Amino acid sequence: MREPSLLDYIKSKLKFWQREKLELRPVEPGVETGIPAQPSDFPEPVAPNKSKLYRFPWRSLLGLVLALVGQRMWDTPTRMAEVGLVFFLAAFGILLWAIRRGEWSLIPLPTDGEDDLDVLTVRRIPLVLTVILSLLAFFFLSGNEFTAFNLTLWLSAIATFIWAFWVRKQSTELLWDRIKAFFDREKWFIPVTRWTLLLLAATGLVLFFRVYNLSGVTPEMTSDHAEKLQDVYDILLGRFSIFFPRNTGREPLYIYLTALLAGPLGMGVSFDAVKWAAVLGGLVTLPYMYLLGRELGGKWVGFWALVFCGIAYWPNVIERFGLRISFYPLFAAITMYHLLRGFRTRNRNDFILAGLGLGLGLMGYTPFRIMPFVVVAAFVIYTIHKQSAGARKQALWWLGIVAVMSAIVFLPLLRFWLENPDLFSYRAFSRLGSAEQPLPEPALQIFFSNLWVGLKMFNWYDGEIWVHSVTGRPALDFVSGALFLVGVLFLLIRYIRRRHWLDLFLLLSIPLLAMPSILSLAFPAENPALNRAAGAIVPAFLVVGLAMDAFFTSLRTRLIHNGEQAEGSGDETVTVREEKPRGRAVFAWLAAILLVFLSAGQNYDLVFVQYADRYQMSSWNSRQMGYVIQQFSLTYGSANAWVVPFPHWVDTRLPAFWAGMPERGDMAMWRDNLADTLSVSGTKLFIVKADVNMPEANDQETLDVLQELYPQGLLSLYRSDVMGHDFWIFFVPPEGE
Repeated sequence: MREPSLLDYIKSKLKFWQREKLELRPVEPGVETGIPAQPSDFPEPVAPNKSKLYRFPWRSLLGLVLALVGQRMWDTPTRMAEVGLVFFLAAFGILLWAIRRGEWSLIPLPTDGEDDLDVLTVRRIPLVLTVILSLLAFFFLSGNEFTAFNLTLWLSAIATFIWAFWVRKQSTELLWDRIKAFFDREKWFIPVTRWTLLLLAATGLVLFFRVYNLSGVTPEMTSDHAEKLQDVYDILLGRFSIFFPRNTGREPLYIYLTALLAGPLGMGVSFDAVKWAAVLGGLVTLPYMYLLGRELGGKWVGFWALVFCGIAYWPNVIERFGLRISFYPLFAAITMYHLLRGFRTRNRNDFILAGLGLGLGLMGYTPFRIMPFVVVAAFVIYTIHKQSAGARKQALWWLGIVAVMSAIVFLPLLRFWLENPDLFSYRAFSRLGSAEQPLPEPALQIFFSNLWVGLKMFNWYDGEIWVHSVTGRPALDFVSGALFLVGVLFLLIRYIRRRHWLDLFLLLSIPLLAMPSILSLAFPAENPALNRAAGAIVPAFLVVGLAMDAFFTSLRTRLIHNGEQAEGSGDETVTVREEKPRGRAVFAWLAAILLVFLSAGQNYDLVFVQYADRYQMSSWNSRQMGYVIQQFSLTYGSANAWVVPFPHWVDTRLPAFWAGMPERGDMAMWRDNLADTLSVSGTKLFIVKADVNMPEANDQETLDVLQELYPQGLLSLYRSDVMGHDFWIFFVPPEGE
């Protein structure tokens, strides 16, 4: 071993971020992480032949406490920006000191494969079939309609492409053999370990947050839900569109999943079907959060990422709002996991699956169209770093596989795009360009302003869109917010000294996945938007998981540096071993439980109190109108029920869905057309806008017209629990009563 020079010693003191202590953290004995430890790039300075015990890591604890206080200052009604900044600067200073002292470290990064290079083989017959089937599918996917024939061609093209490029691995065959052997057993014995119990407890906590009181939070629909339910109803009537053009257009995947829940699974064309489709997307995201965390740093990183993401208010409310927003983080997580795993293992199959996830995501939600750029960025960042040495040629091959796989999956929408370019692109370009209104300022100026606002979304301000956010507060709770900034600091330091592509990609993926919100140049007031930036949920909570893992480990572990003489050498080297005293482990668990408890408590208040109350105050009570109409129909056997429109009031399409009458569609009966109802026989019901406290919001003109047309009519006031949400019920009995 080379003796360090005086210059090396001075550099190690001045450039603390390049000290090996930041990385030198051995894996727990007996714990399987699935990630090999990375060798040291820099030799440790020679130490004297003695032991140095790192005692209680008070710097790490104090630094995190200061960060928590700082984030709390940014998460209060008074919004003390300067005070919070001072606390964060103090926290960062102490944490840098903790890093220098070796108290706090991130787990070593994974080592990329070196020997298992892709030999670039392909099965020719399936490849030829893929080309033929793709061309035929593209030709027959015309007219914006799925048929049994073109659907078969399209799915066959996907299957033959996978067949052509899939590499059969011995590990895959062994996995299938184990699965088969497991189900062939007469008796099953599933071992229950402490880790299993911990995962079950975390799963229970997450499921509580995601599905508890789902019908009550959120209680009402908006116009967006009316559009989706009309599309779902069209599917159940046999109209199988590829692209749904209502309200500037929608991708098909979420709508078909909702139709499956509404029809074959019996939920009906209802708000429940819409919400459960969104919640399922969010629940499937969470295992991929765990897998991504395990890929980046081991099972504990995955565990903490799953827990904090699972209880977070941001993904929770976008699912409870009940639209396809949750499909953005879902397919972003799937694509990123297989992409990162493919780079590490250099296994072509992961790139096939990454392409599959990319294509499905493009069929799911408009903001996901930024994801191909994220994938390209990942390949560029990977190939310009030393970790890609020996695999750069294969990387181009892998990029081609991802691109072609995703293009085949995207084929139906690609055909529609070419047939209807304006309709397909309008929704995205109406925010990016001047399709709907001119840009208020120069584009570059708006972009950098939006970028700054978008980056502050996590810790300062999440926008003013009430349907899927608690407006005017950070997107993260104060625990996750503090851990997020601490994790960003650690990743920056580690990238400076290690130059590993994963650190840079993880950091850059956050603004990239938030770009659909940031690129709202024509409507900068719509940025930040938690829906359009939802893909950033994935890297943000991975950063939270990395920081939490580092803090948890620093508390429960003590490092002992021993000076030892290497065998056969006159040099003295420094080795590190970990000890986990019982008292330290108990304290670490108490601290971790406290952080999770504080995060869960605030997120519960955000979702089930603040968001629920604000949503109910801001949305109109179409549910109650629908139930009134439903009871009227069941009692009198009449469908003669209408809602009289009023400016800035309820969407008159929604009561029909609550009443279980999707065939009615829009139940509007305009005031000028009320006389037309005289020709309709039987019992009748009219719902009219009411506000006894604000005469200008009370539709007295409609009431006067109805009383003139139907002098025998009966007027009653339906009182809502929410102030300003009352409505009039004008009941017309049958003639002769």
